[in-house]
Parts: sequence; C-alpha cells; structure tokens
Amino acid sequence: MQNAQDMWHVGRHRFTSRLLVGTGKYADLAQTKTATEASGAQIVTVALRRVNLDASRGPSLQETLDPKIYTYLPNTAGCATAKEALRTLLLARELGGWNLVKLEVIGDAQTLYPDAHETLEATHMLVKEGFEVMVYTTDDPLNARQLEEAGAAAIMPLASPIGSGRGILNPHNIRTIIAQSRVPVLVDAGIGTASDACTAMEMGCTGVLMNSAIACANDPVKMAAAMKHAVIAGREAYRAGRMQVRETASPSSPVMGKIA
Repeated sequence: MQNAQDMWHVGRHRFTSRLLVGTGKYADLAQTKTATEASGAQIVTVALRRVNLDASRGPSLQETLDPKIYTYLPNTAGCATAKEALRTLLLARELGGWNLVKLEVIGDAQTLYPDAHETLEATHMLVKEGFEVMVYTTDDPLNARQLEEAGAAAIMPLASPIGSGRGILNPHNIRTIIAQSRVPVLVDAGIGTASDACTAMEMGCTGVLMNSAIACANDPVKMAAAMKHAVIAGREAYRAGRMQVRETASPSSPVMGKIA
C-alpha cells in the first residue's frame, strides 16, 4: 500500500507512488493497462512519436489509461537535438495541455546515451517556455548540477544504458547526485529486476522510472507488481535507516545470564 503520509512532489504536482512506468514494448494495449494497474504507478511516460493518442486513428492510449486517473508524462524519445525536443513538447502541450514533461535528447544511436550539451540547451529552452522538466541524463554529478541550475524540476540519471537491464552500475555517482540535489532524483533506465529498484530506493532516490524491466519480463503483470512492492520496501528501508555496517560479528542474543 502506498503511504499517503510520504508524498513527494515535482513542480506543482504531488504523488504517493514512487514508481513511474513507461507505456511501450507491451504485447498490446490490454497488457499495458493490466501491467500499469498492477504497478500502482500514478505517472505514465509516453513517447509522442511512437504512441497513438488519437482515438480517431484506432485504439488509443488515452482510452486505455484514463488521463483522469494517470498523470501523463510526455517524453522526447527519438529526439536528437534541443530544437526537436522543444518542438515535440510544444506539440504535446497543444494536444493534451501537458506541462510536466520528460526530456531526453539522445546523442548516440548505439549506446543511447544522452547528449549533454543538447540536453542542457533544451532544458533552458523548455524552462523558458514554462515547462516543468524532468531530465534524463547520465550519472555525471556535474552535468546533473548544471541541469538543476538551468531549472530542471527533477534529475533522472541512468542506472545503466536504456533497455540493458544491468541495474545500477555506478552507485557512488548516484549517491553524489542525490546528496547535492535540491530537486527530486529518480533513477531512469537500466533497471532489470525488483532488487535493482529496491536498491535505488534504499540509496535515497525519490523514485524509479522503468519500462523494459516490466514490459520485457516473461510475465509483465507479475513483474509490475513485484516492482511496486520493491519500491515501497526500498523506500521504507531508507526511512528506517539501515544498521551500522561492522567489520566483525556481533551476537544477536545477549551473552549475559546464559545458562552454564
């Protein structure tokens, strides 16, 4: 169950679920709906270039995932320049009135790593246009700081390359970004299984965004439920505070008063 007393905010928006999910790669819209429901997510990210939002052109995502229930997060997947990203999100705002957006500007087709220069430029442009920008970036703390200074509403460093499922490859950098940031930090890309999501939350991430880890699982609906519980467990563990790590063993039972 989501903790209503542990809400998080991005821009002017408030949420209880800390799991954000993508809407691509599923077998069909029916599976998209069932898996999204199982995830407990309140935010769904949508690639405008790849998803049908118009019911007049056949089954639409908006018919499947009610915008009154879910917060749509349009993203700029497929964009390679700041100008392309701006044009895409201006269209998104015209189509659905969406102001909270996810920015990603890919600089390399093989690694799918973001282009730091174009991403930073796009952030400046989008903030100037009044968007609340959640920015996908590398795990470079300096780049993350520059994006926050440019007005990003949230920083979303990759755990590992998009769709790789390799988990968090550089936890030190993720922790550094969390420590220096005054805006939400959400791990995005590279999550493979529930333990990866739990680890991200135990580190202090505000949330986790994923698509492939759920949609490409053998059973996406079961994996969506697993991810929901993993994020909740990781968050609760972070709030509880883990025990001190010791170099030697420490008995769980008292040694005083033992029977001879």
